[in-house]
Amino acid sequence: MPQTPHVERHFRASNTVRDIVIGMADGLTVPFALAAGLSGTVASSHIITTAGIAEIAAGSIAMGLGGYLAARGDAEHYAHELQREQQEVQTAPDQEAAEIVEVFEAYGVSAEQCATVVTALRADREAWVRFMMRFELGLERPQSGRATQSAATIACAYIAGGLIPIAPYFLASGVTEALPYSVAVTLIALAVFGYVKGGYTGIAPLRSALQTLLIGGIAAAAAFGLAKTIS
Repeated sequence: MPQTPHVERHFRASNTVRDIVIGMADGLTVPFALAAGLSGTVASSHIITTAGIAEIAAGSIAMGLGGYLAARGDAEHYAHELQREQQEVQTAPDQEAAEIVEVFEAYGVSAEQCATVVTALRADREAWVRFMMRFELGLERPQSGRATQSAATIACAYIAGGLIPIAPYFLASGVTEALPYSVAVTLIALAVFGYVKGGYTGIAPLRSALQTLLIGGIAAAAAFGLAKTIS
């Protein structure tokens, strides 16, 4: 009887999802807090939209730069550890071989059972170093161009998120009318964003939507309260 081929559907773009989450979450909450805080003291929608656009521009640049520096730091850390591991494999091979055994013992594999694997790795230093980097240090080789990609993803997600709570101030006739719409579209965007994110990360979409709505709503409310107090 023919068997259905087993297909593994693993999601491998977790870094991209993380960058989108970081940018979108801040983009939805910070501009909303700014616009809502100004709504109580400013009667002109033009002032709020101008301030909102300026904040989105500055925030996206700052967030993108932060993502770039973080990714660069990860790449530099990996390169440093790679160089050190290569040196240790060359200068202290017996000690490094013993560390291979320790890695396998953590998974319940005895020294006798993994002896063949240890011998094979010792015969291929490049594979040996990759094994130690992955299983001893828990480090994965960063993708080429990761820093630039991270910066662009976070910045674009911030802009996309930031325009949502600001949009009602462009369309409504006045500040008082725009604020309830801004609150509504921000909450809807948080829920939709959480739902879609759940589909990518493996969390139940509805649960992810509720979590994102709750956490984002609390963050937006706290930021609004602070902005309101200061203004």
